[in-house]
Amino acid sequence: MSAEKPGAAVMLYTVDALLDDGFEATLDRIAGLGYLGVETYGLHGHSPAQVRRMLERVGLKLVSSHAPFPFGADARRILDEYAELGAPNLAWSMEAEEFESVEAIERGLERVNGGVVEAKAYGMTVAYHNHNAEFRQAFDGRFAYDLLLERLHPDARVELDLYWVAVGRTEPADVVASVGPRLRYAHVKDGPALTYGDDVLVPIGEGVVDIRGALSVDSTLEWHIVELERLDVDVFDALEASYDFLVGGGLSRGSQ
Repeated sequence: MSAEKPGAAVMLYTVDALLDDGFEATLDRIAGLGYLGVETYGLHGHSPAQVRRMLERVGLKLVSSHAPFPFGADARRILDEYAELGAPNLAWSMEAEEFESVEAIERGLERVNGGVVEAKAYGMTVAYHNHNAEFRQAFDGRFAYDLLLERLHPDARVELDLYWVAVGRTEPADVVASVGPRLRYAHVKDGPALTYGDDVLVPIGEGVVDIRGALSVDSTLEWHIVELERLDVDVFDALEASYDFLVGGGLSRGSQ
């Protein structure tokens, strides 16, 4: 791994239910646990400038934002909004049906790669975020994900969701090792790795996903982004335990 460990961050969808009633207070609690940054998922009625000021006040870095690929009629609106927010990167996914054939992958990549070009004019990058369909579909013995990576714009980044790789019956460490220098972000989550959308997740290190193995691979990862979208325990207890596993276990960098 690099000399400086990747930073520990939180995907704000993890605390989505809390943000309507107290956006800045929730951010402050995340910072208090020691996390260094966040990835946004919507602004919950706040302006981009307001959210940017909240992040500055609590001392969290905006590492990325989930937002549709900025391509087509909405490209300018999306890019203007996230430029005002100060997002360095936009991450999004293709749909499951876009992996049903090689031709469908190529059609889907038109907006991915088009978004990369549009974002570059704003000084932003675009990262591709996977689900599990990329590893469920194969063509001539090769994963759809491999075909996608080959056809991604050279300036595209990769945000690798380790959990959806595992749900796709693939070893996350192997994928981390294979992606190459465009890999910048990992979505880190844990659980039974059985289904897409129905699994109840657990704090990092308490499920079946080999998180330690995946994050110990030498890579160009800059951020380990915790995302726990469905839990049976208190979300901040889960975030604290996940931080202890990642930072206390020497995998990630935090503030404490």
